[in-house]
Amino acid sequence: MTDLPPVRLIATDLDGTLLRPDKTVGRATRTALRGAADAGLFVTAATGRQPGTIPVDLLDCGVRYLVGANGAIGVDQCTDEILFERDLSAEAVAALSAFVHENIPEGRISVARDHGRRYLVEPGYKELVYSWETVPLSYLFEADPAEVADGPTIKLTVRHPSLTADELQAIVDAQHIPGCHTTTSGAPFLEVSGAGVNKATGLELLCEHLGVDAVAVMAFGDAANDLEMLSWVGRSVAMGNASDEVKAVARQVTATNTEDGVGKAVEALLAERRQRWNRPATPS
Repeated sequence: MTDLPPVRLIATDLDGTLLRPDKTVGRATRTALRGAADAGLFVTAATGRQPGTIPVDLLDCGVRYLVGANGAIGVDQCTDEILFERDLSAEAVAALSAFVHENIPEGRISVARDHGRRYLVEPGYKELVYSWETVPLSYLFEADPAEVADGPTIKLTVRHPSLTADELQAIVDAQHIPGCHTTTSGAPFLEVSGAGVNKATGLELLCEHLGVDAVAVMAFGDAANDLEMLSWVGRSVAMGNASDEVKAVARQVTATNTEDGVGKAVEALLAERRQRWNRPATPS
């Protein structure tokens, strides 16, 4: 990969990528990311999660920036400054909610509020949250469906007691509701953002803010909501546990999330940087 310019920004997905199944970060990965930050690289998490549902201290892992809600919001973790926010419109929320209520009657909807710091959820939504998920029930505020559907949001999710996220996506996509972009992440729910909003567009906004070109970005992912991001960056890395679809678009495959795959790839990157800097100048 030495044909590419030096990496200036590292972006990593969280669940299934940076995080192990118990939602912790391996020591080797934590050390590698801190080393990257100390070396002057911008380190960011690019995740479907919202600012209120991050299960680890990102700053402790060397991760300063957050691109959350599948690219809908950007946050500087050091200052809590919101760098950008792109909503699913109120009209799209209302139309999608009406469609779900009429055509997927057992489906339950949630919407992020207060820049992703809390969720409004329909009655019955909490009962569909699995015990192994890391979203605290105190983060979920039950509300009347009309209130849930009233207003824009950075992210809407749909859960169902028996339909998978992929099945829900197929049903919703077939309706072609204006203003909506659907995706899945391996989690047990459908995720909906505004049209044209994904991790690539969110990461692009962050890179514009920081003055970084796409070709100087290394990104890690494992699931469908990482595809646009991995296609956009200069160095794309699929986890060893990633889907075949993700591995097909990535330039590189690393170890799994349980084997510190992110840490191993970042350590190799840092070694490459040291070698590049220590290379003798070519005689003129």
